[in-house]
Amino acid sequence: MKKREIIEGVIKDYDFPNKGSFELDGKKVIVKGALPGQKVSCMVSKVRKDKAEARLLDVLERSEIEDAVPPCPQFGICGGCAYQTMSYEHQLELKAGQVKKLLDGVIDSEAHPYDWEGIIGSPVTTAYRNKMEYSFGDEYKDGPLVLGLHKKNSMYDIVPVCNCVIVSEDYNRIVSYTMEFARAHGLSYHKKMQHVGLLRHLVLRQSKTNGGLLVNLVTSTDGLENLDLNAYVEGLLALPLDGTIIGILHTANDSLADAVVPEKVTLLYGRDYIEEEVLGLHFQISPFSFFQTNTKSAERLYSKAREYAGDTKDKLIFDLYSGTGTIAQMLSPVASKVIGVEIVEEAVEAARENAKSNGLDNCEFIAGDVLKVIDTIEEKPDLIILDPPRDGINPKALLKIINYGVDEIVYISCKPTSLARDLVTLQEHGYYVKKACAVDQFVNTGHVETCVLLEKTSATHAV
Repeated sequence: MKKREIIEGVIKDYDFPNKGSFELDGKKVIVKGALPGQKVSCMVSKVRKDKAEARLLDVLERSEIEDAVPPCPQFGICGGCAYQTMSYEHQLELKAGQVKKLLDGVIDSEAHPYDWEGIIGSPVTTAYRNKMEYSFGDEYKDGPLVLGLHKKNSMYDIVPVCNCVIVSEDYNRIVSYTMEFARAHGLSYHKKMQHVGLLRHLVLRQSKTNGGLLVNLVTSTDGLENLDLNAYVEGLLALPLDGTIIGILHTANDSLADAVVPEKVTLLYGRDYIEEEVLGLHFQISPFSFFQTNTKSAERLYSKAREYAGDTKDKLIFDLYSGTGTIAQMLSPVASKVIGVEIVEEAVEAARENAKSNGLDNCEFIAGDVLKVIDTIEEKPDLIILDPPRDGINPKALLKIINYGVDEIVYISCKPTSLARDLVTLQEHGYYVKKACAVDQFVNTGHVETCVLLEKTSATHAV
């Protein structure tokens, strides 16, 4: 087997995230994006002693689990959805199997058996996202300007997605209008390598409670004088939408990173937040604060987290990586106090306002890095809730969390591989999984949330 050699095989095994594999010439060949049961053609990209990696070229024979017709015309080209050829039932089975396999790979289930509760599906499977971040670019090198999502396996090419099925039609209308506006006014897109050009991103948020829309146009300052923001706003407000635009913002971002960095944010119209209701609580969601992207499925995730937390009467709870304080506020009515820690200051301010509007006076929210902040908190928790970003928990912060010695920890993860890595450390210090489940927040994609309840063994001492 040599690099750039074209090979064929039938996918026998499958691992998170979205990696199929088959055996050839005594090596395990890993093919990203291939599904179990597919016969594929692929090009070898890396060769090692006992395994190889290959890039998927073509699906020669479909899998038995591919029992659906993709509803999106850009499926297979766009880098967003990966599972549209499967019915939702098969999507759930595949995701549950991946998470269970990851957990079983790090848990000695014979010595420490745990209750696997399977996967909780999303109550909505189309138009479910409440936030989308689109990029400006060209569909092919030196092609016309487009606005959409990254092409599959590409960091540069952009696929126009004006018929996306995982967002409401309002998103598609706003994307189409914005792309047409940019073309009509001869605006340039920002080239990330040369760091020249104007248009960078369009970020949309929409409330699933009342349909309110927040539009955030993100540009550099290179050529900003050519952008007529008043005309853009007027055109947006004239669009025939099912929901209502309640806020329009312009974010100036000259950062070298290909990310939405709020260096300067200007409110052009309305207000700078949307409103959602989750499990009877009211939340204001600001442009840059974290909130689960599938509101209806988030209710199921948080209900499961609350169930895992158990009887919290008279307990002091730490909600670490608390975002806008959703979990903290759900638990506060049945706890003595909840302290949330979040690094995004805007999210912390929103959490404070949300707690106030919900009439909750036993929530405290602290802005800062968990690694540093927990050294400054004098109170000691009885229960800890963890909901870290995709990369998981800083190893030093994890040891400090373990050192509290609480009896139980509820860990929510949007990246099961990060959870599996952190579970190794937690188990080394006596915390073992008691219950676990997956929750599908991301229909048609390879992503999935995981929620686990960890219990401390009585023989363990603090670090």
